[in-house]
Amino acid sequence: VQLVESGGGLVHPGGSLNLSCEVTGSTFNLYVMGWYRQAPGKERESVATLTSGLLTTYADSVKGRFTISRGNDKNTVWLQMNSLKPEDTAVYYCKRSEAQFYTRPFVHYWGQGTQVTVSS
Repeated sequence: VQLVESGGGLVHPGGSLNLSCEVTGSTFNLYVMGWYRQAPGKERESVATLTSGLLTTYADSVKGRFTISRGNDKNTVWLQMNSLKPEDTAVYYCKRSEAQFYTRPFVHYWGQGTQVTVSS
């Protein structure tokens, strides 16, 4: 399974970016997709998650500003980020956790990350 992120860049405060994560090589339909971020000197944190049943969760710091969604082909996950703040600056990573059945252990895969910089 491979995950490739894209869509990062430099944006002014208040601006928007749409990150995408393309998944290839996966065959399991039971999964959780997530966006995580890591700022310099800080631990990696969860930003948003989306299950195969379309349940979503968001970090309190991004609620109302970020939206996680997936394509109809289920191979692409997006993170729409609006009203960006300087504190959103970080490397954003895509993660996929999948299993064949609920009774089997989940296997985790990470993308290489994409830099998001919010600065005036």
